[in-house]
Formats: sequence, C-alpha cells, structure tokens
Amino acid sequence: MLLDLTREAPQAARRVVTVSPDVSSTTNLGGWLNKVGVWSARERRDWFADDAETILHWREDPNGQHIELGIAEVNLVSLLGELGATWSRWGEPLLPIGVVYDPFVERALEPWSYGIYAGGHSILIGTPSGVSLAPEGGAHQSIKTPSIGLEQPGCVTYEPAFVIDTEWTLLASLARLGKPDGTSAYLRLSTRAVDQTLAEVPADPAARERRRRQVVAGAYALRRADHPRVTVAAMGAVVPEALLAADRLYRIGVPTDVVCITSPDLLYRAVRARQGHENAESWILDQVFPCDRVTPLVTVLDGHPHTLAFLATISRVPTTALGVTHFGQSGSPAEVYAHHGLDGDSIVRAALDLVV
Repeated sequence: MLLDLTREAPQAARRVVTVSPDVSSTTNLGGWLNKVGVWSARERRDWFADDAETILHWREDPNGQHIELGIAEVNLVSLLGELGATWSRWGEPLLPIGVVYDPFVERALEPWSYGIYAGGHSILIGTPSGVSLAPEGGAHQSIKTPSIGLEQPGCVTYEPAFVIDTEWTLLASLARLGKPDGTSAYLRLSTRAVDQTLAEVPADPAARERRRRQVVAGAYALRRADHPRVTVAAMGAVVPEALLAADRLYRIGVPTDVVCITSPDLLYRAVRARQGHENAESWILDQVFPCDRVTPLVTVLDGHPHTLAFLATISRVPTTALGVTHFGQSGSPAEVYAHHGLDGDSIVRAALDLVV
C-alpha cells in the first residue's frame, strides 16, 4: 500500500516517515524500504549491494524515509510523537507510521499516549497480533490491545479483516494527521492469510463507495439473510470463521447475518453520541444494526471479548461475547482458535445457545 502511495500520490508519500524496532522485514516493510531507503545523517556504504540474491536493499543516506531504532519501542514512539508534531512547530506536516509487533504496543503505550496528548499525530501499526500468531507461542500473542485502542484518547483504532479495508482505513488515518483537529490512529493487523474473495466488494461504484464509507466509520454488513434469527459480529482475522459458522447455521435452519467490525472505537463513540454523551456521528449504527433486523448477537474477535460486548446495547439483545481471556498456546491457527473458542464450532454453539 505504501508503494502504491508513491505511485498514486507522490506528494503525500514524500511526507511519510516509517519507524520500526528491528522488525522491518517481518512486518512487511521491505518493499517500501527498498523504494525510499533508510535515513542516515550521512551516506553509508551498502556492503551487500553487489549480492544479486539480496531481497532487502539497505541503502542509508540523508534522503531515506525509514528509521530503524533497534529493539527499543519506547524510543520509537517518542520519535513518532516528535515527527507527528512538525505540523504545529514548523508548518510542515509529516505522516509518521510506526510498525511494531502488536504485543509490544503495551510496552510503548505511555510515551505514545503522551505524544498524542502533546499534539504529535502518528499512526501506530501493531502486527502480527493475537493468537492468530499461533506457531510463535503465547509470548507474542496480544490479548488486551483491542481494548487499548478503543480507550486511547486522541486516537482512532481499526482492525480490518481484508486488504481493501486496510487500504481504506489507512488512507483515512493518514488524512487525519497533521492538522489542528487531527488525530492519531492505531491499526491492529494480522499476518494470517485470508481469502480476499470473502470480502465480496461491490462492483457498482455507488455501492463500493457506500462500503468504503461504512468501513471507515466502523462496520458493514458482510452477509444478510432473508429472515435472520441471529447476528454474528466479527472483527479482524476471525471473520472467515464467522462466515463458516453462518454457512453451517443456515444449513440447520438458522439464517444468520454477519457484520464485519472494522473499528469498535468508532462504534462505541456512535453509541455514546446516540445517548447524548459524545459529539460524534451515529448513522453507522442505523445502517449496520437496523431496527428491523434485531436478533440475538454473537461477537467474536482475536482479543479480549469485552471489546465488542457493548454492541449488544445498541438494540438491547441477548448476547454472547467470544474472544481470548487467557495466555496463548503454540499450535496451528485452527488448534489455537478451537482452544480459545474462536473457531466455527464455537460460534455455532454460541449462536444456538441464544436461539434454541
């Protein structure tokens, strides 16, 4: 996506500065880094430049747009705060993006939050995330970060399931940086391979634009049944499990709506706005959870279940919240999902408990 930005919007791309703590390749920044180079106060020799098999080209000079800090997340987010404040200090906004392993967002949270408080707008990307990182074991499997994103002031959080949703939310986040009424953003992403055809992006331009606006606002209806008896609201990497469960429920006579959540943060603000507690738009609630489709609700995400539990208050329906509440285990994604109750079987059982 960053490479596309250099081609489609080069003036904006020239203001992007990426920062990472020794994980540039494992967080998929390699292509961008090859394009824009690594920043250094002076040009340094690339000792591997003549190696034809080298995939990552580590070119260091004063024109580079990537900064590598080593394993020092606190330094990283402190730098993000400074880069994100240039719009107010010198009238030259930068678009800083920090990329870290998602569990280490907690380690870096306090100084990043302080930078936001001081007017430093930036984007923090946590990837890989959750127990979807199954083979690496529990130490790298984040649990609380979805809740952190929802609760952090001065920040909009997204957890998209599909590539097109990631593109739309990243562009929306970039557009909010470097202005008096701007905000930071936190994108919680996964490296799990997901079948992109499941997104069913509308071909009609008007419908596609409607989908884009809903994605940026926090949620959209991914599947609508003729006469739904239950709704499954899923977020991020586990959306395919929600669709699988919906197929199985349909076959046993339980038509199911599937809602794809992209921002619990914005949905919660919409709920509070409807209650008169916050100045925010609430139209997305009417479009995604309309009053004529009220059913019991199952929520599911690769993170702590309380992150989406508030969705049941929109229409005051019976609900079950699925998610991760204890430390992770090593295994295949399917095994780990089953262990934590995120798989299709668990979603089906939760739905049947509500409607049978």
